[in-house]
Amino acid sequence: MKLLAVRRLLRIQRVVIRYRLDDLLFALPLPWFLLALRYALPWRWFPRKTLELSRGARLRLALQDLGPIFIKFGQILSTRRDLLPEDIADELMLLQDRVPPFDSQLAVKLIEEQLGKKISEVFSRFDIEPLASASVAQVHAAQLKSGEEVVVKVIRPGLKPIIAQDLAWLFILARTAEKLSADARLLHPVDVVQDYEKTIYDELDLLREAANASQLKRNFDGSPLLYVPQVYWDWCRPKVLVMERIYGIQVTDLATLADQRTDMKMLAERGVEIFFTQVFRDSFFHADMHPGNIFVSTVNPWSPQYIAIDCGIVGSLTPEDQDYLARNLFAFFKRDYRRVAQLHIDSGWVPAETKLNEFEAAIRTVCEPIFEKPLKDISFGQVLMRLFQTARRFNMEVQPQLVLLQKTLLNIEGLGRQLYPDLDLWNTAQPFLERWMRERVSPKTLLGNLHNQVEQLPHLANMTRDLLERMTQPHAANPPVAWHRRSDDWFLRLLGAAHLAGGAILLAGGPLNELGHWPGAIMLAVGLYLVVRR
Repeated sequence: MKLLAVRRLLRIQRVVIRYRLDDLLFALPLPWFLLALRYALPWRWFPRKTLELSRGARLRLALQDLGPIFIKFGQILSTRRDLLPEDIADELMLLQDRVPPFDSQLAVKLIEEQLGKKISEVFSRFDIEPLASASVAQVHAAQLKSGEEVVVKVIRPGLKPIIAQDLAWLFILARTAEKLSADARLLHPVDVVQDYEKTIYDELDLLREAANASQLKRNFDGSPLLYVPQVYWDWCRPKVLVMERIYGIQVTDLATLADQRTDMKMLAERGVEIFFTQVFRDSFFHADMHPGNIFVSTVNPWSPQYIAIDCGIVGSLTPEDQDYLARNLFAFFKRDYRRVAQLHIDSGWVPAETKLNEFEAAIRTVCEPIFEKPLKDISFGQVLMRLFQTARRFNMEVQPQLVLLQKTLLNIEGLGRQLYPDLDLWNTAQPFLERWMRERVSPKTLLGNLHNQVEQLPHLANMTRDLLERMTQPHAANPPVAWHRRSDDWFLRLLGAAHLAGGAILLAGGPLNELGHWPGAIMLAVGLYLVVRR
């Protein structure tokens, strides 16, 4: 791995020199002694043909030459026009679905190897010229023998060695940063790279992508918000995916969307609603929502529907992460910065000895200016920089499990900025979060959770009994049956007392008080039943 990493570093250096990417660095307002360094670099002594290209084209070609990890980085940057000059953003947009394809005959050979049949035996028509090409795979249009119009996605050959080399350097940089910088340790760079390693390798398995697409399609079955193409499982393999061909307008083709009189405000708002629905209702979200993967249906432009493809990268949250994130956002939308600060301390994201008042004031200073402003008037680059500065000041730790979510939110915000710059992100998201929070404490949901807990009681009682037996009678093989009944009864009464205490706290004004008194009342009723039962 070390040899591969060294070879990859030399390759990166050659690409940087070839496209003179150091020009982008020296164009920044640097100290004079760093600017003087450019005259000492040998490759700058000779003219290069690539200098005839624009700076955006050189950056795009360099990222393209360096492979999938760098291409994906360029895709993310392309959605942030607020952070990039327009000429660079326009060039990087080409990385979304216009990466040069690999040889079509090689693609046909790979498909036939995976399917175990000739192309002519599976498809009545197969287009040799690829329909689109991206960092990890390329897509060909085809028609099944049964008549369905489909697309055939095939993985690029030879990706794993390149990805392994890039990841090796990312791990080296992450470990070095953790050793040298206390600020870097708060960001958990090694954990972040480990999560990305899993994500990028999962994307190379098209069976996983097919399963993700099927799940996402079920989640939005019949929804006017989002359509996901059908997967043809009979012809899916680890490196080949066959799915329904969709016809829509690319989400960034604003001229065509305007020609069909698309309701751009509703389109932008529905994008936000889709994101929050996936994260909070389903805990299963499309995490690669750059414009190359998002289309808009040509049906009902006055009630526009999104079409999502390429489900290779998806994310999910644990119930604890969902609850924590929702409460933070809920308090944030209400501008309850003290609640936000307290939630961070309670969760352990900042040290317990953090002074609540100081932390609250820091959060207010960063967040207050961005309220009641449309996206076009907000510089999220500046907001993020100030948040990072606040994080360092209070030793706040970045949670690696939320990095994918943060990346997706940036993609959504970038799309919203292009579609409808006057979109009020906060007012669009707040009603959804309020509804979701109410549903979480509705009688139906709480009774369902109670039912699940009751189903676990016998198992928990047996575990408690076995633990007590091992502690009190380590050599007894068969304790009396009466003890079983006593231990079960003891455990249920203890559980009932816990419910009574929790219900009393909630009714007295606990952390869920703003959502109503349903949780406390139900916990009291359950606790009373468990305590007095015979």
